[in-house]
Amino acid sequence: MVVMNDHDTDPATRIVHHDYIPPAGFLAPQPGVFKASTVIFPNVAAMRSREWKDKSGYTYGLHGTPTTFILEERLCTLEGGLQCVLVPSGLAAIANVSLALLKPGDEVLIPDNAYGPGKDLANGELARFGISHVFYDPLDLSDLAARITPATRLVWLEAPGSVSMEFPDLCEQVRICRARGVITALDNTWGAGLAFAPFDLTGDGSLGVDISAHALTKYPSGGGDVLMGSVITRDLGLHMKIKLTHMRLGLGVGANDAEAVLRALPSIGLRYRAHDEAARSLARWLQLQPAIAQVLHPALEDAPGHAHWKALCGAGRGGPGLAAGLFSVMIDARYTQQQVDAFCDGLRLFRLGYSWGGPMSLVVPYNIASMRSRAPTHLKPGTLVRFSIGLEAVEDLRQDLWQALEHAFPAG
Repeated sequence: MVVMNDHDTDPATRIVHHDYIPPAGFLAPQPGVFKASTVIFPNVAAMRSREWKDKSGYTYGLHGTPTTFILEERLCTLEGGLQCVLVPSGLAAIANVSLALLKPGDEVLIPDNAYGPGKDLANGELARFGISHVFYDPLDLSDLAARITPATRLVWLEAPGSVSMEFPDLCEQVRICRARGVITALDNTWGAGLAFAPFDLTGDGSLGVDISAHALTKYPSGGGDVLMGSVITRDLGLHMKIKLTHMRLGLGVGANDAEAVLRALPSIGLRYRAHDEAARSLARWLQLQPAIAQVLHPALEDAPGHAHWKALCGAGRGGPGLAAGLFSVMIDARYTQQQVDAFCDGLRLFRLGYSWGGPMSLVVPYNIASMRSRAPTHLKPGTLVRFSIGLEAVEDLRQDLWQALEHAFPAG
């Protein structure tokens, strides 16, 4: 490349083509933020030889910068994987996996309590592409086994289930799929790489999922202000299928969003445990309230799938176990939808809003019957309300719940 003489060019040109490079060796607690669509090559030979698939060099902003490479590697450390791609949301992670691995004539199995937009993807785009799907009962291993057919190429797993919080026997689900040669993909947003190790479910390296999809929007971000997802694998061939589809779809994330997640990651363990502790305290208190027919929290002994949570998440191995900061309740069936809505509207600290994992506590009422292909018999009659517990003082949240309960469901 020929360098122009400064005296021969206009100042505007010299600003764009300035040749100053700061000295190497700068180190700080947070990595630098590199923003780029275009990446500059020193010569044509480098442009032709540089490889984008293996992080050995930089070719274009969508294929990675130092900022996104660092985030990918740290997320692999968090979840125990070896390869990672970043996508614009958790739903994009689900879509990236499904579109990479499925073709017309293939079948995907999805737990009936899976994340709703992921089910909508199967009902919409995947169905239009000639990919069929079947919903299975995540608490019935025989149902999963019976629904795997020669056309089944992918089984989605979720622990616990979305909204209704059932915890499946994840280890046995993976064993069933492995025995039939079917790829497993786990939505690991709730576990966040902390409650259990998705690629080492038994602690001895013998059993793990093939793919972990993670909505970094939640605990890795922690601020309620970033949309991002990741897909992590340990098998290079599987990773390359996902990465090539990732490239062809033009998926990418902004450097400032990657920076925000990098800043939050060092505190994820502290925050996760704080959310967990507060959620358990409030869940146990709500069990004692007359208007509450059922509390759905995997760490509570009477919750659906509690034994599976206990075995997988550490409580059955001598530790306390982790369980995130999310739970739901069934408001007793004697109360109307209007009363349930009044309860949610009457909360002052809990705000109405989707998502979870941020500093502010959230509440959402759901029509659970409309979200399932079959009626969940393990849920007591009533109206489901989900809580995401933030980082406020627990006693303040308890008082808020108490005043809203008293107002919406008066005794007598």
